Amino acid sequence: MTRSRFRVTGRVQGVGFRSWTGRTARALGLAGWVRNLPDGSVELEARGPDGRMDALREALWQGPMFARVTGVEEHALNELSVDERPSDAPGTRDGQDAPLQDFHIRF
Repeated sequence: MTRSRFRVTGRVQGVGFRSWTGRTARALGLAGWVRNLPDGSVELEARGPDGRMDALREALWQGPMFARVTGVEEHALNELSVDERPSDAPGTRDGQDAPLQDFHIRF
């Protein structure tokens, strides 16, 4: 099981990238979230079996039809320390490290 945070750069906002990422990740059976960042990039976190995460990595370079991906940065997250970090689950602080159970879009 792998858990990673990605930052995707290029023309990735206003082209359906978050919705496409959600559909792609759900089809792969991954859990996580995706959101736009103020700098024009897209950030996502995903967790799942290694082979399915490999498929997501490859797919992120393609993106939806009108996207132009110029970069995909990945940072592996330590699955064991997740419970020790802040969460934006209801009633929590910022949520970037909430337990992953489904794949959803953050606004």
